Amino acid sequence: MLKAVAAQVRKAGVLCVVGVALVLGPVAGHARKSPSSDGSIASITVAELPPQGRSTYALIHDGGPFPFDKDGTVFGNRERILPAHQRGYYREYTVKTPGARNRGARRIVCGGKPRLPDACYYTSDHYASFRKIVE
Repeated sequence: MLKAVAAQVRKAGVLCVVGVALVLGPVAGHARKSPSSDGSIASITVAELPPQGRSTYALIHDGGPFPFDKDGTVFGNRERILPAHQRGYYREYTVKTPGARNRGARRIVCGGKPRLPDACYYTSDHYASFRKIVE
């Protein structure tokens, strides 16, 4: 019986030690998506962003005003796709989606100072993947 449980734990990629679950590898529905095989993040030019993305990008550099209360709030990078930094380094901004009744799935996440970010990233799939915005 213990062997069967151990096999299931290995298959799920989870190890329980004194009631603490540690993720050892991909777990169904929660696989971490690598940006690319070499660990780099693909890029997108400002001109390639959708029109709403270009508007949001300009608002970020102008310091707002932003259309949503959540714009400018801390992005936790829980997916760990973006480069690791201390909490509070990244902030997220909504990229409006035509026809969406809510904020939609599109965002720009910037790291560093709010008006002068070190780097900004675009996601069209609600943080499942990112592309670095380049000028």
